Amino acid sequence: MGHLGHLFILISCITQHHISGYTLPACREQLEFRCNDGSCITSEKLCDRHSDCNDGSDEQHCGRLKCKKDEFSCLSSRRCLPARLSCNGVKDCGDGSDEDSCPSCTAGLFSCGLSDGCLSRLRLCDGRVDCKDGRDEIQELCGLRRAHPQSAPSCQASEFDCGDGQCILHTWKCDNKADCSDASDEDNCEQNECLVNNGGCSHHCVDTGMGFHCDCPDHMRLVGNSHCEEVDMCLESDVCDQLCIYTNGTLVCDCLDGYHMTPVSTDCKAKGVDARLLVSTSNGIVETGLGGAASRMLAVHVPGPGPVAAFEFNNTLYLAQQGQGSVYRVHLSGEAQDATLVLKVPSPVSGLSVDWIHDLLYWTSLESDSINVSLLDGSTQRQLITGLDTPCALTVDPLHGLLFWAQCGSSPKIERASLDGQDTMTMVTSLLNHPVALTLDMPRRLLYWLDKGMRSISRVNLDGRHRKTVVESNGYLDQPFGLAVFEAFVYWSDRDTHSICRANKHSGSDFQLFLTNVTSPSGIAIIQPALQPNSNAACGSPGSVCTHKCVVDLLSETPSFRCTGMGLNRSQGIPAISRTIPASRLSDPGFAGILSLIVFLSVLLVGTVVWWWREEVRPARNLTAQSFSLKESQDPLIQCPRECLGKARQNTHTHTHTHTHTHTHARTLTRYG
Repeated sequence: MGHLGHLFILISCITQHHISGYTLPACREQLEFRCNDGSCITSEKLCDRHSDCNDGSDEQHCGRLKCKKDEFSCLSSRRCLPARLSCNGVKDCGDGSDEDSCPSCTAGLFSCGLSDGCLSRLRLCDGRVDCKDGRDEIQELCGLRRAHPQSAPSCQASEFDCGDGQCILHTWKCDNKADCSDASDEDNCEQNECLVNNGGCSHHCVDTGMGFHCDCPDHMRLVGNSHCEEVDMCLESDVCDQLCIYTNGTLVCDCLDGYHMTPVSTDCKAKGVDARLLVSTSNGIVETGLGGAASRMLAVHVPGPGPVAAFEFNNTLYLAQQGQGSVYRVHLSGEAQDATLVLKVPSPVSGLSVDWIHDLLYWTSLESDSINVSLLDGSTQRQLITGLDTPCALTVDPLHGLLFWAQCGSSPKIERASLDGQDTMTMVTSLLNHPVALTLDMPRRLLYWLDKGMRSISRVNLDGRHRKTVVESNGYLDQPFGLAVFEAFVYWSDRDTHSICRANKHSGSDFQLFLTNVTSPSGIAIIQPALQPNSNAACGSPGSVCTHKCVVDLLSETPSFRCTGMGLNRSQGIPAISRTIPASRLSDPGFAGILSLIVFLSVLLVGTVVWWWREEVRPARNLTAQSFSLKESQDPLIQCPRECLGKARQNTHTHTHTHTHTHTHARTLTRYG
């Protein structure tokens, strides 16, 4: 027995040594919760009334988190937010607990928060702190108010002038609720408001006993309570990643050249090499593959985090240190190297974008309130657009000759112009606070923006219509900086959670923490050949295509884009890559007859080949459109997931006709949905 006793003690010591020496994996701070059994779950699942830990410890002790005196405790996410974010009309916690139990302030009054009262809007931004936490004087609020509220207002046609410098929607007049601080919108309500400027309605104005409302014709929808726009069923349903054709209640999706449709999810995936995501951080450039490859820190010496722009052709990244007036270039070889200084400008760079067609670099300068352009090597540079109000982001579409930028001053807006800075057009002015990043979904020709003030990601088409919010505040949009779109996802960086996130670009579903524990994540860029196709482009003139060489002159009085050779081909609507035959040759009857025969035989041959190829190789995505609401708000969120749209099979004739039509005419009919 003595030997057995010693043996038992020895085994116990060895077992205890192994148990004490084993270290459970560390949960990521602020992003994960450690269960009592040592496993980790995401913080979002904590106290969500569903046991995610095997021992149920994530649903124990779910009382309010003990936050600091000047912080608010979120109920489900167990995060602490600045108290001034409660009762601000935005669900900053993600679960809405920061907006629950807020004082019910009547129209014309401002809420000072959970522990305070209501304040007259006349006392907002008056230089005196009236709310206990000072929220009535914060920059985010006061930066949006008129510099001289008592001066004569310049209300739009769809707005009502309260007389005190405040403009409200005209449809709020005589709705039995005072929206002006002086309640002047409820005066003289016996009259027919539709008789004055049609009530501010773009189409039909309907007078009622208690005010009026705007209405739209069939196949149009009401946006902003006063304006009607045509319904684009492809964007209304928002299920196609790229090409979309809507015919007789049926949606047919397809992919552009350079992409293929996956047989299961029917998403469009880029062909060729895997895409890489690059992040500017305080420690350097972080690179990770979108296909699941591990992230790595590139061995490059960079000045600091800030906006970035990629040039896929020569595997180069341009970056600017935030708050500084320098632009650097880094070759993404992975070898140790110093960043090369390309530009030194007097004003901090807030936005950066590469024109890969014409070898140009565009950037915004905060202090000079300008947009600037230079050659990629920095040898020639000039101001392009001046007199802006705090330009804070930009992006460029060189294929179609368009430049986009955002202003974050007293009247935030998003605008566009041609690459030479001419033909400026305002795209977005309402429901905009602090747009810090812009990016393009090139295949669908949609512009996405990241609003730091609204804590949301929205998109609009390139004419400023069909606006939609894709991602709302979810706990990972508190300090966003960079934005990118690729395939079916939208990616963004958030400094508050030290993470790179992504979500479905259509609806914001499938939210993922793509990369965590990133130190001061800033600008992001995705590199893949399909994102920067080398093709005939507009040569600075939207609506045209240069089929030959485009020559850029930055030294002329105004920047010049000149197409050499046969010149520009004009296109209607969305520019298409095409060639034209001189009119003199078309006037020859013999030539015209031969040409017609050649065209007919070519179309017949192409149609036959395409039909066979698609029947044998590629699946089609055929979606039957349901009854979509035609009177959503101007900034709606998709409520219906992809699965709610029935996927029906077409018969052989319909399948053949539709796909031949898509392949031969997609570029001219509805290239990007």
